[in-house]
Amino acid sequence: MKKFKNLFCLLLILILFSGCQTIKKKSDEVAERENEKFGLFVGKDVSEMRMELGSPKEDYIGENGNEILVYKTKKYGIPCERKFEVNSSGVIVAFSSSGCI
Repeated sequence: MKKFKNLFCLLLILILFSGCQTIKKKSDEVAERENEKFGLFVGKDVSEMRMELGSPKEDYIGENGNEILVYKTKKYGIPCERKFEVNSSGVIVAFSSSGCI
């Protein structure tokens, strides 16, 4: 009986571990697609991005003097934040996102 209990616990741990790996793999794939899609704006004029994405929810001046445009959305109740850094010439120089699935 004790062997059966130990085997059951081991099997349960194995199933949980493999499930976590699957979720991590899928979220990494989504993040990669996100970076590819929105990373294409880097090096382009900010007006192109605004035409496609609309107006940002927030904008502020960063520590280095560049404007930061923040787009916020929610999917399945999970907040997503995309930040674009725009230099003084109006060119997007950086992109980052967090929580986007």
